[in-house]
Amino acid sequence: MSYKRYYFFVGVLLLCKINLHAQSVFQGTSLFSSDYMTETYIDFPAGDNTIYDDFFKKLDQLIFEGEGNLTILHIGGSHIQAGTLSHQIRINLLSTFPGLVGNRGLIFPFSAAKTNNPQNYKTTYTGDWEICTNTHRLLKFPLGLMGICIATSDIQASIGIKLRNTDDVTFDFNRVYVLGTCDSGHVRVMLQIRDSIIVEGVYDTVKSAYCFELGTYTDAFTLFFEKEDTLWDTFYLRGFWLENNLPGISYVDVGVNGARVSSYLKCDYLENDLAFVNPDMCIFSIGINDASGSDFDTTHFQNNYKELIRRIRTVSPHCAILFTTNNDSFHRTGKRYYNNSNGRLAQQSFYSLAKYYNAGVWDLFSFMGGLNSMKKWETKGLAQRDKIHFTPQGYTVIGNFVYNAFIFEYINHLKNTSIIHGLE
Repeated sequence: MSYKRYYFFVGVLLLCKINLHAQSVFQGTSLFSSDYMTETYIDFPAGDNTIYDDFFKKLDQLIFEGEGNLTILHIGGSHIQAGTLSHQIRINLLSTFPGLVGNRGLIFPFSAAKTNNPQNYKTTYTGDWEICTNTHRLLKFPLGLMGICIATSDIQASIGIKLRNTDDVTFDFNRVYVLGTCDSGHVRVMLQIRDSIIVEGVYDTVKSAYCFELGTYTDAFTLFFEKEDTLWDTFYLRGFWLENNLPGISYVDVGVNGARVSSYLKCDYLENDLAFVNPDMCIFSIGINDASGSDFDTTHFQNNYKELIRRIRTVSPHCAILFTTNNDSFHRTGKRYYNNSNGRLAQQSFYSLAKYYNAGVWDLFSFMGGLNSMKKWETKGLAQRDKIHFTPQGYTVIGNFVYNAFIFEYINHLKNTSIIHGLE
């Protein structure tokens, strides 16, 4: 069977599965009553549910022809840095469409920044590293799309990366970009893969990154440095871009604890690093920190979003947009917790933005149950005691339902194609 015929056969099997029993492609619905199923859908405040057609046509090409690479960028705060929610969507998508791999994309060694690292890849480090994030008032390091940077002047410093290939999905790569700069350039940036293979990076002045052609597929490497002479200034690391030459879906998640929309506007290398991603769709989940105080200004919030989207669309002008509303949350004063009524204002702002951009919105706030619902999620073991964040199970549930909303729209797209009509 030829390469294209294989993918066409897989696509037809998927269509049969959808046509006979569409519910079987949804994830995690057994945890909730049927009342929640209305929130499986994406809302389109502008009244146009065809705005994702171009995106879905690219997905058709992947499924039925095995060609291309579809990239989704999911950007947020601590909910996304945790990695559980976004990885659940990633795994669901790749599991639904067997044979597709895609690039793992942008990752960061959060352990070297002394903060929580996503569980779907392991990072280690040696030496002394300083940290700067986009939540700091004054930025002492250059920041990119990841919104976080670590820097070192220690020649003994190193970073280790090991992907966790699970759920019958692998993310092996054969090309690495080290998103970093050194003021003097008097340093050799090196990668070691396996036990004996060492590769030196070639600096790309346009991309502001070191490129490594590995010559083989791998799931792990160690970054280290060698001096060219006695001089060496600070090395700044904005992250790693991991890619392969395989067709698939690349789901890139970007999140920093405490980040607001304005935090990403402070990142000078945002467009530079975004060019690696070049997203076909952006999922925006920033807002829980913006709406945390008593001075929440919805106009300012929406204007910051418009500026962020303007900058993103200078790189990817045709990317589709999906907003997810804030979750319900509480704030603590003394020993008591008080509900954050800004959740409803933020919800309205996301709907206004979606209408403005003729985009979709998935309403997490309503899905949870609206104001005061976070306590119920905590009682069910789905939210943490701070009543802001979720447990791993809670993030998994949300990831499943965001995926469900996406796949529901794709099913509607397929039902309007000639292929699925031929199976009826």
